[in-house]
Amino acid sequence: MGNICCVTGHRPSSFPWNFWDPDSVPRQKYLQVMASAIDHAIREDGVDRFIAGGAIGADTDFAETVLHYRDCIHEHIRLEIAVPCPNQNLKWTEQDKERYQRILDSADLVTTVSDRYTRFCMQKRNEYMVDNSDIVFAFWNNTIAKGGTWNTIQYAKKKQKRIELFVLNDYI
Repeated sequence: MGNICCVTGHRPSSFPWNFWDPDSVPRQKYLQVMASAIDHAIREDGVDRFIAGGAIGADTDFAETVLHYRDCIHEHIRLEIAVPCPNQNLKWTEQDKERYQRILDSADLVTTVSDRYTRFCMQKRNEYMVDNSDIVFAFWNNTIAKGGTWNTIQYAKKKQKRIELFVLNDYI
């Protein structure tokens, strides 16, 4: 069995560019860096399992990229989606709900961390991902020193996990 890699990263509002513009140069750079990092993890670090949290933003981009690699290049890799609670997508748009459902349907494993929403279920999900990984990819904007991405980076440091930090501001 190989290594396991999880991702943490911002939701769309914390990206330093318009996350929703598929043609933006920073978004294209970010997606290229993400794809290269995933490919490197597979080829050089022996990663054969990836874990994403399924939130809109870095999580969904990461999950879709892993699924592309699994379906087109590295058939041996697996994707787990760590869901914080069953109704994570309750307030999402229909388009985001459809994207999320496609990811869940394509994942090799879906783990629901909490049976209902609580104030701490997102952090519990993030800790589950870090606890079950060897490598943590962090897509961080280098400015927000609070919230889920920041807390997950700090937790990964505390757990002495290998952290690959990708600073979103570098892609502008």
